[in-house]
Amino acid sequence: MKYRNRMEIIATILQATSTGTTKTKIMYKAYLSYTQVREYLKFLQENNLIKYEEGPQLFRVTEKGRDFLQAYDEISDLISF
Repeated sequence: MKYRNRMEIIATILQATSTGTTKTKIMYKAYLSYTQVREYLKFLQENNLIKYEEGPQLFRVTEKGRDFLQAYDEISDLISF
């Protein structure tokens, strides 16, 4: 696996949470350890990019998170080789 920067990992997590998902599924989709996924989820929640729903116990991307993901995709398209 190639080296991924922080933005790529965040984008992967936001894509994984677009339909609502559990912490375990985020770990598998983003190829992160439990410790790493906890740190990223905390960071994303503090910055209002994802939200946690208590009842179904799912993480979901917020509107701000969707905006970030759209901007990330546009920038990636512009600089892709």
